[in-house]
Amino acid sequence: MIYLQRGKSFYSWLNDAICFKNHFRLFFLSLLVQFNNPVLKSSNEIKQIALQTIAEETAAIEGLRNGINDDFVKCVELILQSKGKVVVTGIGKSANIAAKIVSTLNSTGTQAVFMHAADAIHGDLGMISQEDIIICLSKSGNTPEIKVLVPLLKLLGNKLVALVGNLKSYLALQADVILDSSVLREACPNNLAPTSSTTAQLVMGDALAIALLECRGFTSADFARYHPGGALGKRLYLRVADLYFHNEKPMVAIEKGIREIIIEISSKRLGCTAVMDNDKLAGIITDGDLRRMLQGTTDVSGLRALDILSANPLTVGSDELVSDALDLMRSKNITQLLVVDEGKYMGVIHLHDILKEGII
Repeated sequence: MIYLQRGKSFYSWLNDAICFKNHFRLFFLSLLVQFNNPVLKSSNEIKQIALQTIAEETAAIEGLRNGINDDFVKCVELILQSKGKVVVTGIGKSANIAAKIVSTLNSTGTQAVFMHAADAIHGDLGMISQEDIIICLSKSGNTPEIKVLVPLLKLLGNKLVALVGNLKSYLALQADVILDSSVLREACPNNLAPTSSTTAQLVMGDALAIALLECRGFTSADFARYHPGGALGKRLYLRVADLYFHNEKPMVAIEKGIREIIIEISSKRLGCTAVMDNDKLAGIITDGDLRRMLQGTTDVSGLRALDILSANPLTVGSDELVSDALDLMRSKNITQLLVVDEGKYMGVIHLHDILKEGII
């Protein structure tokens, strides 16, 4: 500490204070540099560290088999029978995993909300209703925040599930149901940074979510309702009818000549045209068909659509999923399908339409 000495000017004292501050800063920076000084490793050593981490966490996940017991079944049954939601809480890294578990539950048919353990005692307890099931995540089960929160949760009368790594902890002893996420050690070489333990929590949460999904009979159609955005959602709900009507409707009569066929394919810009026999679909002509025809003959003046078409073309209904149409295109190595409903030609869906939607 710097004292203001008698007879010493204020500016002199201020200069001493600044010097002391600068010396302290340099000392602190030197410690920081020393602490963060990297230890150079070879590429093989770095790979080995990564592989060891994966091995440690794989072993932690394998150890979770012991936690799939009667308490796990009881937890699933409690949630299925509850008329409320699932409230998932935790502190620190466990809070991050709790938020992910909430997201997974919501997207697979189980209503859930996240409540941070530290915020719970500052008003967030108000989100809990009488029928809710509470899942509390903690590795040790003995953190101060958990010890403050658990008695309050017990007072509310809700069923408490402990997803915990210490079966003798305060949290485990107070819980109605225990989901065992204990691990032998962290992947961290110092056995300190939450790594294996948080992976175990996440996997146990996934196991719970999928068990609930199966018990509810949750289908891909249900999944689509909760995931309307992005490529995943579009694969589950987008129909052929949503895309093909934007396109032109190329078609030529069966007696039309090569000139009319080429003009129709070129003008409609879909790489093909339907061939019609009055109101009946007779076949399809693609630009590939034209190229193969030109390679096989020199005199095309007398050719008609009937001579070139491919009969019995692959078709798709307008109510079918775009993802199914895409699978058909891929299996047959083609880029367009004729859309046909109850024998009536409706139009064309092209691979480019699907690409624009970002489904691939």
